[in-house]
Amino acid sequence: MGPLVPDVVGNELNFIVALIIGIFFGVILEQAGFSTSKKLVGLFYGYDFTVLRVFFTAGIVAMIGVIALEHFGLLDINLTYINPTFLWSALIGGLIMGLGFVVGGFCPGTSICAAAIGKIDAMIFIAGSFIGVLIFAEGYPLFEGLYKAENWGNIRVFDSLGMQQTVFAFFLTAIALFAFWMISIIENKVNGIKKPAFRFTPYYVTLGAIGFILSLSAFVLTERKDSLQNLVSDKEFVNNYDLKTMSVDEFAYRIIKGDNKLQIIDFRPLEEYKKQSLPGSTAFTFDNLFEKEPSKILRIRHKTNVFVANNEYEERQFAIIANRLGFSNATILTGGLESFDKEILGFDKNSVATTKQESDTYRFRTKASSIIPVLIKENKSAGPVKKTQKRVVGGC
Repeated sequence: MGPLVPDVVGNELNFIVALIIGIFFGVILEQAGFSTSKKLVGLFYGYDFTVLRVFFTAGIVAMIGVIALEHFGLLDINLTYINPTFLWSALIGGLIMGLGFVVGGFCPGTSICAAAIGKIDAMIFIAGSFIGVLIFAEGYPLFEGLYKAENWGNIRVFDSLGMQQTVFAFFLTAIALFAFWMISIIENKVNGIKKPAFRFTPYYVTLGAIGFILSLSAFVLTERKDSLQNLVSDKEFVNNYDLKTMSVDEFAYRIIKGDNKLQIIDFRPLEEYKKQSLPGSTAFTFDNLFEKEPSKILRIRHKTNVFVANNEYEERQFAIIANRLGFSNATILTGGLESFDKEILGFDKNSVATTKQESDTYRFRTKASSIIPVLIKENKSAGPVKKTQKRVVGGC
């Protein structure tokens, strides 16, 4: 599950990978003509909208890609850096950058690309950029109030608009397709081209079909959490789902023996968990199942993961979600902790057995009801699942 740094790509190798990606990015920019200021500023004068097409396409592809990776469990969005939004500094900074773009003919990225192939105007633009950075850095105490004004945090647009991620992705893709059509009309008019903006040729039909498929794909790639929550809201489905189970007696026996192959995953609210937690148990939440680092403990081989909650129905819901996420060794405690409390911890020692099997069972439960409360008091639980990885600070 991504992000790949630092698990797959180490922090040192990360710089080398970034350098290689940067080189290829620069080559692509140069081949697309982004090292030419005339092509770049064409956006502002209406004769060439290549910049808008490229960056709008990049944004749509990246958006659909992130949604798809998250949907298939290949990306932990909680570890993906999202630039914090400071409203006023974003507006003023965008205005300054746009003005610099139209006057200087470059943006920071394209200026480096153009300078790399010997463009003198790009080198002057870069020098001006460094002067601007120096002024901002040295005058930061004066700008700090404005810079940090209206801090909206790490927000996402669809959250701000109060709509589902898939709906927003569909509308944004549709807006991009409409924008491509409109700017083609504007380009033709400014450049004096009489041909229609779009013609029913294989090229345009293919582009339109790809755009249409992309816009619809957003609805197919629903948020994984939402789809799984809807799945386990069906009581009949949950109750009939085939799951591995463990009886309260076996569970108690393995706790007393200190079985190191037993992993107790406790899904109760944290307040309840803190009041009374079983030896070696780990507090888990619904969100932890989707997170890269916490879910690692569920993948440890040769371990029996026993999901516990107040009742068996809740355990079944979490275990079904775990199974759908690929955790095949999830086991539920028969009857839930309510049954465990009643039949083991609060066992009635005056119960009268009528069969040999019941006699053995009652004898064990009498012993367990004395030992396990002592183990609970010793507080040997693992506590809430550990999360040491954080979002890496960065961004463009």
